[in-house]
Amino acid sequence: MTAKSYGDAVRRWEGVGPYYAMFPTAFADEIVRAYSRPGDVVLDPFAGRGTGVFSAAWQGRQAFGIEINPVGWIFGRTKLEPADFGSVSGRLEDVSAIGVDCGREADDLPEFFHRCFSPPVLRFLVAARQALKWREDVVDRTAMAILLVYLHGKRNASLSNQMRQTKAMAPDYAVRWWKERELDPPELDPLRFIKSRLAWRYAKGRPELTGSQMLLGDASEVLQEVGRMFRRDRKRARLLFTSPPYFALTNYHYDQWLRLWLMGGLPGAQRVPGSHRVQGKFENRKAYGELLSTVFSACAELLSDEGVAYVRTGAASVTLESTREALRKAFPGFEMSEIRQPYTKATQTSLFGDSSEKVGEVDLVLSRP
Repeated sequence: MTAKSYGDAVRRWEGVGPYYAMFPTAFADEIVRAYSRPGDVVLDPFAGRGTGVFSAAWQGRQAFGIEINPVGWIFGRTKLEPADFGSVSGRLEDVSAIGVDCGREADDLPEFFHRCFSPPVLRFLVAARQALKWREDVVDRTAMAILLVYLHGKRNASLSNQMRQTKAMAPDYAVRWWKERELDPPELDPLRFIKSRLAWRYAKGRPELTGSQMLLGDASEVLQEVGRMFRRDRKRARLLFTSPPYFALTNYHYDQWLRLWLMGGLPGAQRVPGSHRVQGKFENRKAYGELLSTVFSACAELLSDEGVAYVRTGAASVTLESTREALRKAFPGFEMSEIRQPYTKATQTSLFGDSSEKVGEVDLVLSRP
């Protein structure tokens, strides 16, 4: 296998954001090229970390992505609009200076945090959590996104003790695992560590992109805003390119609990009472089908007559049947073809000892006859 090249700005930025079940970047590039032209509009209502949106933007399309998880959204939004290097570097220096006075707040955190991060790192993270206004400010958002990338992963390649990078394990499990192996958090200078990664990211500059957007929120609600935007500007999408959540597979908010903590969330993996209806594991088949139907029906109203819907979904029966049904309902005049995509790598369930063969994924492609 040829080593991945990072020889230009696009390749340095396209992979920002470790995220479970993300589109492979080469696959996204291929689909965007095959089913749209420069100047076309591409729509992704389940955008994740924005791989498809970024691919469309660097290839001269105008893309609109929607993501309900702030972690995925901040990765996607930052790739589309990274602040300049000097401003981000300076803001990280500000955070480091603030961290000197964050010892008490750091000391009050649960045991997990002290087993996961060395004291200087933990103070730095507490300061970042308090100071960075990532929703409103492009510099703060870029700084937060870079921190989130390296928040946890392999020891000495991230800020944390040994962890997985794509998802955070449950605190009690992680603490037991570290104790059994007598693993202490790595001693490192957090500012120096992050600035070195920042320098690598910017070494080829910032990518030149067509104006595109990542919107934060529930697609079934945000699509109304996108529809008003399209009508105002007389736009229609040429390509709907997305991958909705799979039935009863994973809870993206639970998986990203540690990154969500850094963004202002709770200091634990507990599920928040009264959380949004689409922030769980999608275990209610009726509600799952209604979500897909609502979103795809709204997307159908925004697709041009010559447009194509390209949807990657799971091959497990409920996921596939629900997606097929929702797409047929939303696009009654379209023909549907299926492309089977078997898994070539271990899936998330292998993290928990399930090494059984998985059924893979299916690409559903819809176009007018």
